[in-house]
Amino acid sequence: MKRIGIMSDTHGAIPAQVYTFFKDCDELWHAGDVGKGVLETLREFKPVVAVYGNTDSWDLRYQIPDTRIFRCDGFKVVMTHIGGYPGHYERRMLPIFEEEKPDIFVAGHSHILRVMYDKSYNLLHINPGAAGNRGFHKVSTLIRLTLDEVPKDLEICEFEKNYVSRPLIGVDPADQ
Repeated sequence: MKRIGIMSDTHGAIPAQVYTFFKDCDELWHAGDVGKGVLETLREFKPVVAVYGNTDSWDLRYQIPDTRIFRCDGFKVVMTHIGGYPGHYERRMLPIFEEEKPDIFVAGHSHILRVMYDKSYNLLHINPGAAGNRGFHKVSTLIRLTLDEVPKDLEICEFEKNYVSRPLIGVDPADQ
């Protein structure tokens, strides 16, 4: 049984809520648009599985892939930044779903929090919304859940978008 924290679209800022809401999580999943310094800082806090997003730098793209397929506590997970949602998936995701048969699909990009079960692919779709300050979203969001025999105890943390972020490792505050 693992407790997972899920976020996306931090765009170079880590809200303080990450450290309180995810304090009891075993690992964090970041669905892209990470931003400068975020990955290094999060890795000092918890183990992180991440993908890059469309606004991430080439430096970050060399460190992490755009799509990950991995197992966590018996669940097969597919995670990418731009992937769509049930009935509106990006076309490139469909062969991956058919071949890999994931239990959980995590995508970011839209800045819209969505959790939906997709009967057609027999998977739980999760978009954690946006945790960062940049974008059209009105509130920032994080998700946590427990992987047991089934994903359970899913909780959402919602907070003001214009928060003050924690200092990032190796990033000049003027660059944030």
